[in-house]
Amino acid sequence: MIKRSSKQHIDYQLEKNPDWKILDIGCGYTAHKNANVICDVQDLSEFYKNRKFVKLEDKKLPFADKEFDFVITSHVIEHVEDVNFFIKELQRISLKGYIELPTILEDNLVFENKNDHLWQMEFDDINHQLLIKKRVQYLEPLLTVSSAKKLSKYFRQSLLLELYWENSIEFNLQVNNDTVLEKISRLTLVRKFLSKLIRNLIR
Repeated sequence: MIKRSSKQHIDYQLEKNPDWKILDIGCGYTAHKNANVICDVQDLSEFYKNRKFVKLEDKKLPFADKEFDFVITSHVIEHVEDVNFFIKELQRISLKGYIELPTILEDNLVFENKNDHLWQMEFDDINHQLLIKKRVQYLEPLLTVSSAKKLSKYFRQSLLLELYWENSIEFNLQVNNDTVLEKISRLTLVRKFLSKLIRNLIR
């Protein structure tokens, strides 16, 4: 089962369950405050001296089956080459977890995403599954990562997918993406915005 949730709700649940064994994977220097195990491809053992740190050396996650009560995966899946294997590994090592991803809009708006992200995700609310397809750049980026984070304070649902899963992560991986690409330039966006603004002013 996978469904929409919110980080705020997840934070509340983790606070209520201090005995849970919680893994934060791929978090870099921003691990969740309730995570007692951190896993990353970088060696951050010196940074996380007061928590257990495990360096990821291979595709297979270095943990036992159902070792964790909860696993946090925030802005990780879009970077993973073998996304099918990675999602199955999350299900193997944990009972449930939280997944945070950029929406296709946020993915296109941010400069850094153009080179770093391999996949784009949507959530199917009818069939309750994560839809994954190869990344497409629909418009020229406008924002830095830090700017996008500031915007997400006001437009969080437009820029982020926040998902809770339990027992299984239903997903549909579309490897062959036959989307006809019609790129939207920044100049076109600005022109359309100014045109609408002027029309509204002279009414």
